[in-house]
Amino acid sequence: MENFIDYVKILGRSGHGGAGCSHFHREKFIRKGGPDGGDGGRGGHIILKGNKQLWTLLHLKYRKHIFADDGERGGSALCFGKSGKDIILEVPLGTVARDFETGQVICEINEHDQKAILLEGGIGGQGNAHFKSPTNQSPTYAQTGRDGIEKWVVMELKLLADVGLVGFPNAGKSTLLSVLSEAKPEIAAYPFTTLVPNLGMVYYRDTYSFVMADIPGIIEGASGGKGLGVRFLKHIERNACLLFMVPIDADDIMGQYKILLNELKQFNPELLLKDRMLAITKADTVDEETRMMLEKEVKKKMPKKQPIDYVFVSSATGFNLDKLKDMLWARLNVNRGMEK
Repeated sequence: MENFIDYVKILGRSGHGGAGCSHFHREKFIRKGGPDGGDGGRGGHIILKGNKQLWTLLHLKYRKHIFADDGERGGSALCFGKSGKDIILEVPLGTVARDFETGQVICEINEHDQKAILLEGGIGGQGNAHFKSPTNQSPTYAQTGRDGIEKWVVMELKLLADVGLVGFPNAGKSTLLSVLSEAKPEIAAYPFTTLVPNLGMVYYRDTYSFVMADIPGIIEGASGGKGLGVRFLKHIERNACLLFMVPIDADDIMGQYKILLNELKQFNPELLLKDRMLAITKADTVDEETRMMLEKEVKKKMPKKQPIDYVFVSSATGFNLDKLKDMLWARLNVNRGMEK
């Protein structure tokens, strides 16, 4: 838990632009040469770069102040000043950078090696050579460089995953992730075993794969701050498909599903536009007759206006897990034109 950091606040300052130079050409036999002051160098940028090997913002937690170098002053003989060195901050995919004061999004990083300028360095000032004209053969002034940008910036990580697992604590999310992928989340029979999101790569039919995220358990009232509150609900926003999970021994399977759906609606109504499925877990804990009866009950209570696909599964025995992967793959690729 301590190593998963999905929120950092830093004070960043890009470099100031170097001043232009005011100078006149001088040689042994040339007493009054023309203006030859060079331009100042650009101030260093602060740049974000996507790195798919990173899963947390932990490496930025203690870098509270990040200042880029200033550009150098221009020189004589039309020599440009050296630009300030850029600072490149590598961040996980799914990182959103915002202005702390206004909340405005500055940039988002969603692809490996993608770069975006977080704070732009100041432009270097022009030397006096730029200001020569027929009416002013010997300008003595040059521009000062522009100041860099200094501001508090918030970086927030929203995990990118194809499938997000949504359910109450102990719905079997971590167990399912551990069975379908090589992820090794902590699993135990008590609430809130999962305190941080876990990612796993699910391999499908030897050739394909997709990323599954185990989101910490939601409780009724989470959108209002109860339990783990909205701390991890934000990670669901970046999932392509949501897999709702309700254990078969729930008092009311469809009732629990509706509560989960309502929490997402309260947090962000746009989440209801995402593809979603329902997995009824721990099917091995009841006999076949009971399972068949519950299947009929789920079908009867399924909303007529917005029905969703559902499947009864067991992570312990592997019951219907291949079917679940087939259904998820179909949902993920419904608009991609890809075959199973």
